[in-house]
Amino acid sequence: MSTSNPQQQTIDALLETVRSLTTRVEHLEAELAQQRAQTPGVPDEVAIAISAAVAAFLGHRAKIKQMHYRTGEAWAQQGRAVVQGRHDIHRAR
Repeated sequence: MSTSNPQQQTIDALLETVRSLTTRVEHLEAELAQQRAQTPGVPDEVAIAISAAVAAFLGHRAKIKQMHYRTGEAWAQQGRAVVQGRHDIHRAR
């Protein structure tokens, strides 16, 4: 019975940790849903800036047919990969 008590304490501690994490995740998901509801699309200022950049690049005014607002990590990750890839770690001395 003495081996069961520490095991039960460990199980209880793990269950409490899982409950705590579940509560935190539910809270964060609710917060994220609220933020997405408040900002459903691309802000007008951003769309105007993108339109101006495309017009300057192409040399004429282009019609924007579709635009999606991304909040993922893909752009940041790609930027880090480019910057870190530029470092020459094997320099000749």
